[in-house]
Amino acid sequence: MKKILALAVFAAALGFATAASAAGDWPNRPVRVLTTTSPGGISDVFMRVLGEELRKRLGQNFVVENRPGGMQNVGARACTEAKPDGYTICIINADPIVYNPLLLKNIGFDPQTGLQPITNLFHLIQVLVINANLKANTIDELIALSKKQPGTLSYLTAAPPLALYMDTLKKEKGADWVRVPFKGGGEAVNAVLGGSTPIALIGEGNVIGQINAGKMRELVMVNNMHSPLYPKVPTLAETGYKGPPSHTWYGLFAPHGTPKPIVDRIAKEVADIMRDPAFTEKNLTARSLVPDVNGPEAFAKQIDEDRAIARQVVKGAGLTPQ
Repeated sequence: MKKILALAVFAAALGFATAASAAGDWPNRPVRVLTTTSPGGISDVFMRVLGEELRKRLGQNFVVENRPGGMQNVGARACTEAKPDGYTICIINADPIVYNPLLLKNIGFDPQTGLQPITNLFHLIQVLVINANLKANTIDELIALSKKQPGTLSYLTAAPPLALYMDTLKKEKGADWVRVPFKGGGEAVNAVLGGSTPIALIGEGNVIGQINAGKMRELVMVNNMHSPLYPKVPTLAETGYKGPPSHTWYGLFAPHGTPKPIVDRIAKEVADIMRDPAFTEKNLTARSLVPDVNGPEAFAKQIDEDRAIARQVVKGAGLTPQ
């Protein structure tokens, strides 16, 4: 028995030493960063900037690899399937982590056992925008327009809670619109600009240029967070609508089993970078992103809390996995 116990202690010590050794010379080659969105989306643009700052600090390139599609499940699953050696990290939205497992029978991976939280990065300010040629200036006018043109107006959003909210408006207000698939921020912007999908519930940072150029019109802030760039645009609550009870975040993850010293190192470096006011102002505030760095343990707790809220939202909507 003593020999077995001694062997177990030795194995644990060896495992710790191996992990520490792996962290000690990490990174000694480029690090791959998977995103769940297409080129040009908020997470893609932000991760390239953050990756450059990490390169300056750590001496290795952080190479962004886009894996859009499947309600962001494609990229998230790829993260769970990567080797947990610290040379693959991932920037992932809340939805495939929190909502998709409740809405789909099989997403192809288990975010609770397959992913290791590193740190939250930021929250999105979500806005409902329309193609500027659409004749509506408020959400009430948009609903009325949809009734006059039944089955012709389409919208897109990457966020399941926002899609649930649009379904609620259909039921409660008699709105008539159809959701179309969302692949990534860049493609979404082009769809609204081209008029093929004239309505979007999207991160404001994706569409600042188009709003300023008069090509899109913002109607309402859909997650009840005011925008510092467009303070006169009302929130849903201010227009008499309840709105979805959730925020949309992006965070960093690693494949489950990545050595903790590496996870902690990444979290520390990211926190140090985002403490720089110049970096935050240029790459977050100016893009309508709300910084919220926390760390591995706090991020894991936040995700658990969000899952509890998501279960209530989905149950309240009467939805079952499809």
